[in-house]
Amino acid sequence: MIEYAKYPNRNTDYLIVGSGLSALVFGALMAKAGKTVRVLEAHEHPGGFGHSFTMSKKYTFNAQLHYVWDCGEGHTVNRVLKKLDLDRTITFNRFDPDGFDRMRMPDYKLDIPSDSAELMRRLVALFPEAAENCQQFVNEIHAVRAGLRYLSPPIQPLELFRHLGEVYCALQYLNSTLQDAFDKFKLPQAAQTLLALQWPDFLLPPERLSFYAWVILFTGYQEGAFYPTQHFDRVINALVDVIAQAGGEVLLNQEVTDFSIVDKTVTGAKAIDILTHETHEYLADTVICNIDPKRAAAKIGIEKFSRSLQRKLNYDYSPSNFMAYCVVQGIDLRDYGFGKSNTFHSGDLDLNVAIDRMYNEHDYSNPSFAITTPTLLTNYGGDCPPDCQIIEFLTVANYEYFNQLKQHAPKAYRHKKAEILESILDIIERDYIPNFRSYLVFKITGSPTTNEHFCYCPEGNSYGSSLTPQNMGLDRLNHETSLKNFYFCNASSGYPGFAPTFWTGALLYQRLSGDKILN
Repeated sequence: MIEYAKYPNRNTDYLIVGSGLSALVFGALMAKAGKTVRVLEAHEHPGGFGHSFTMSKKYTFNAQLHYVWDCGEGHTVNRVLKKLDLDRTITFNRFDPDGFDRMRMPDYKLDIPSDSAELMRRLVALFPEAAENCQQFVNEIHAVRAGLRYLSPPIQPLELFRHLGEVYCALQYLNSTLQDAFDKFKLPQAAQTLLALQWPDFLLPPERLSFYAWVILFTGYQEGAFYPTQHFDRVINALVDVIAQAGGEVLLNQEVTDFSIVDKTVTGAKAIDILTHETHEYLADTVICNIDPKRAAAKIGIEKFSRSLQRKLNYDYSPSNFMAYCVVQGIDLRDYGFGKSNTFHSGDLDLNVAIDRMYNEHDYSNPSFAITTPTLLTNYGGDCPPDCQIIEFLTVANYEYFNQLKQHAPKAYRHKKAEILESILDIIERDYIPNFRSYLVFKITGSPTTNEHFCYCPEGNSYGSSLTPQNMGLDRLNHETSLKNFYFCNASSGYPGFAPTFWTGALLYQRLSGDKILN
């Protein structure tokens, strides 16, 4: 990796501002195609939320990613990796297809399998009185997913015409939340909660979450949930290496302060080196913006964009999250049911109530949260010493609340983070692993302000624009801007998550190069 630009004023084909996953995918594809690529990143690590960090010189954690989908043969991630000759370098381990997500709540448990017929069997066993409703709901999930495939770019009009039934089915839910769909099919409350317990993947309750977003993720994981064999840092480093080996540059500690504009054409960007405090202007034929579009528009001047684009830029940010990164020693988590799966817990029957209480009332006395154990997902090692295992916990958190605490009451801020972790650990010891605390050898927590500081995400948002129906419509922001030679390429102009960011970067590459990768 090149740390400093050899020729900062040299014109390049593509200047990429930000090194999130979609930007690295785009940059690697363009570099592989023979284009000159330069990436500017304000952080000391590339990868955005995909970056990894090491604590105490022996424990390595990924900032946000926990499991991924769309990685099987012929799927988006696989297609991109093959194009980059990385499909043998970056491989994936599949989660347990008999139960990749384990949903847990009082009096109920459901392991989500890859096979839809088996999912139905399990739902009917739990809710025999609602068997027909559950069957209709599961059928609708897959009908909507089929329609969304034809509505996703690159849209092929002939395919839309051939599959009008599926497309019409999907369009009926354009403005629907997951709760709307639950209500339509009159699912029992407990069934709703079990099916929606993946909510930490969106950080929204069913009454606010776009049904489209939920369907895409739920069915995507059913087709295969995966974890990188050599952890996520191998993915980031491999993409950076493709750019560097083609003569490109990934420059760290370079904070973009302004964009260079001539008339209505973006010609480059100005950045300050955080370490040396030197300022350089970087020129390019085309500028790709991986930083938050609203933040970029503010730097450029929102008035310079068309009214249509200004309207699209008026999106709400997704909620933020609380993370606890923990290490245990002297215990094998597999003895307690953990393995190639994630676990989602709720102490409440109604997730709308549970999430509202945590997010708006800051009450974590009975939290709902996700549990992931990355050490158990691969035999590669490297994330911690051989006699240790990593376990992580994730739930929702309110940025405004935590920011106020950190700014005005630092002691209360630290106390609140500790309080949330202790509430989670109480449940872990009660329901999952007795005496869990006695095995803890390391723990560190992150809040919404941690996200903002290390990942440069406004308001600590975890997923760019909030995944509500309002932000998931057909008029959603995409890569196009009203300025020449300037394109967006991030979660808010595409979609958040590992596979969707691969798709976002590859789609922009395909449109600018004409080289077809995606179906």
